Amino acid sequence: MQRLRRAMVVFGIGLWSLMLLNAAVAAPDARTYFKITVVDEQSGRGVPLVELRTVDNTRYVTDSRGVVAFYEPGLMNREVFFHVQSHGYQFAADGFGYRGARLLTRPGGSARLPIKRLNIAQRLYRVTGAGIYRDSVLLGESSPLKEPLLNGQVVGQDSVFAVPYQGRIFWFWGDTNRPYYPLGNFAMSGATSLLPGKGGLDPASGVNLSYFVGKDGFSRAMAPLPQPGLVWLDGLLTVVDETGRERLVAQYERLKQLGETLERGLVIFNDTTQTFEPLVRFDLANSFYPRGHPFRHTIEGASYFYFPLPYPNLRVPATLADIRNPQRYESYTPLAPGSRYEGANSKLDRDAAGHLLWAWKRNTAPLSPSEQRELVAAGKMKAEELPFALRDIDTGAAIEAHRSSVYWNDYRKRWIMICVQQGGASSYLGEIWYAEADAPEGPWHSAKKIATHDRYSFYNPTQHPFFDQAGGRFIFFEGTYTQMFSGTPETATPRYDYNQIMYRLDLADERLRAKAAP
Repeated sequence: MQRLRRAMVVFGIGLWSLMLLNAAVAAPDARTYFKITVVDEQSGRGVPLVELRTVDNTRYVTDSRGVVAFYEPGLMNREVFFHVQSHGYQFAADGFGYRGARLLTRPGGSARLPIKRLNIAQRLYRVTGAGIYRDSVLLGESSPLKEPLLNGQVVGQDSVFAVPYQGRIFWFWGDTNRPYYPLGNFAMSGATSLLPGKGGLDPASGVNLSYFVGKDGFSRAMAPLPQPGLVWLDGLLTVVDETGRERLVAQYERLKQLGETLERGLVIFNDTTQTFEPLVRFDLANSFYPRGHPFRHTIEGASYFYFPLPYPNLRVPATLADIRNPQRYESYTPLAPGSRYEGANSKLDRDAAGHLLWAWKRNTAPLSPSEQRELVAAGKMKAEELPFALRDIDTGAAIEAHRSSVYWNDYRKRWIMICVQQGGASSYLGEIWYAEADAPEGPWHSAKKIATHDRYSFYNPTQHPFFDQAGGRFIFFEGTYTQMFSGTPETATPRYDYNQIMYRLDLADERLRAKAAP
């Protein structure tokens, strides 16, 4: 009997401890919160990345469903004013010019706040990072994602590359942050997802990422080179090798630090180890190698990979042997064959009548936008001679494109570009533009701003053509949202900063081609 009593006491203590532990980790009751949903007044869809700020400057940011789960001791069951603001969206102003709303914050209650979209592109959701649906989960609501709170222990990721390969989409990112220390993975991270219609989500809803992780559960290195240094991949593409097998190839750089390259070459994906391995090493003086977001184009029976830099002015025949050989690359350039950019001393290619000859040339360097601008300033060529010179379709102001993606669009029957402007009015790398051309070589002249990020970067944007809907009418693009280059650490948006955000663009929108009234 004494043993039985002793066992019951021990059992009771254990049960009580378990109850305390469960109480410690259990989420608060959803009825504790006041639900605020910010919706696009045009579509009725929840808007992510909307800041709600109280009078005492406490900030809340909507999750990917446009929701804030509000609970603030001392501010419940009373009227609270929330300033409402978001990049590319605008809330209605009151008589004093304040853009916000006064809400009665009753636990279990809710409010719906319509906001006007100024952007032509529609913000959809955050793709990476922690707490993508944090507030929705706190409110007991469902999420389209298998991992709505923390996936692969990733809290931040830089610059996306996405390539359909072996029946899935392979995703790769640069520097990746983890929750338990400021330094994370600096040798590329990766994940896969299923294609829409083949088990994958509707891209308007989200992307279910399955990360490649290490033993600790954190997103592991996808390009673990043996030598020290940071590793960056670029120009990812798939190509059939000499045996007829599909291969995934990328250009790699091993860096001592940002801007200081120690090594460059090509890597190839090992399907067994699920990592990239060195394939060939290039001379650092060589400027002919894959980069950006390549696209494939066949002309006169020959298939090429084109590389937007940010304009498509570099290409190579679409074979693995050619990709490995710098001598097989061609640049679309006005420089004299065999020459390189040398400032005002650059040799230009002109015919007997003085016409500048832009053409595909081997062993001849491509020109960057800044180099073209310098040649114009030096009087070596005229602005009207440039096929790569975007201007705002509304104002005529010049746009210096930084990074871009270019793909054929079946709906427009043209090549389309999504690019970020360097030195934009709202931020240094935060204004996104749309442009069209009849050929990869352009001319690329008119562009329309489709998204803006006030004093914030949204760099390295890329379209995902495998997500196109309605015959290409609706396209999807994403980029890296970060205070880097355009803001300050103090302005960093909680959870969103240094992560990927998805947008959708309707190419039937007449504003894409409309010019401002004279």
